[in-house]
Amino acid sequence: MATLSIRIDLGPENRVGPGKIQLLEMIAEHGSISAAGRAIGMSYRRAWMLIEALNTGFGRPVVEAHIGGRSGGGARLTTFGADLVQHYRAIEQAAAKAAAPFLTGIDGGMPTAGERDTGPPSEAGHRTGRPAG
Repeated sequence: MATLSIRIDLGPENRVGPGKIQLLEMIAEHGSISAAGRAIGMSYRRAWMLIEALNTGFGRPVVEAHIGGRSGGGARLTTFGADLVQHYRAIEQAAAKAAAPFLTGIDGGMPTAGERDTGPPSEAGHRTGRPAG
């Protein structure tokens, strides 16, 4: 089954996609960057680097980390980080709904290379399998 994956490019070095959003969700769930990384099979170093890239890219923190101590360290999403996750998931849901009929066509309805029409393109510049006009 075809699925849609959304990556939002906010600038040359600032991108948000499914991996970073999943990491943020796991931090919210586990209360720790290391536990979040373990939950998705990511090293602590990689998880920390992704969080730092988000914090830097947005110019404000998406995650606040607390240094360990007697009760141990931890991390939590800032209000902005929680809003980022919520907005990303809303965009993802709206895009998936809009793309659903097209994904169905891609998944099973598109002709294979041997079945493609070799006739002239339609008025829109796409081969449709139907005569233009």
